[in-house]
Amino acid sequence: MKTDTATAEVLNSDINELKIAAKRLINHATKLGGLGFGTSFLSWVASFAAIYLLILDRTNWKTNMLTSLLVPYIFFSLPSVLFNLLRGEVGRWIAFIAVVLRLFFPRHFPDWLEMPGSLILLLVVAPNFFADTIRGSWVGVLICLLIGCYLLQEHVRASGGFRNSFTQSHGISNTVGIILLLVFPVWALVVHFF
Repeated sequence: MKTDTATAEVLNSDINELKIAAKRLINHATKLGGLGFGTSFLSWVASFAAIYLLILDRTNWKTNMLTSLLVPYIFFSLPSVLFNLLRGEVGRWIAFIAVVLRLFFPRHFPDWLEMPGSLILLLVVAPNFFADTIRGSWVGVLICLLIGCYLLQEHVRASGGFRNSFTQSHGISNTVGIILLLVFPVWALVVHFF
């Protein structure tokens, strides 16, 4: 019995210390990151939403959207960690393999790899003006906003209205994905200008 109470006291004190550490972490993250943390988090969400829409379009849920616009959207909204990884040596190797497969084995290069292959090529060979200057400024965010608005407008028009875009088969996933594309650029522009 004595060891049970001692063990319980030690565990309770450890849990209390973890609670205090978690509160400090949240407090410090909000002080250091503030609104910028929200922007970087929304950048991750928007990038994954664009990749999700690209995958949806390349599978059996084909839509009439111009999904090739998702490639520049991903280019401009991809978080810096992933962007630098894919722009570096890893991306060069992936691009090299994609080009070799496309050139020498075109029958074995599936159609659904066209857009991801073009994204990797764009990431690797884009001039520094686009990769560093425009991508990191409000101009890149404005391009993302324009692409998101165009895709939403085309999706709503193809669905027959905003209400129908939620009621048609597979409409909810496409509509939510496109709305997530709009959240990041709107938030980033609000943070930048205000």
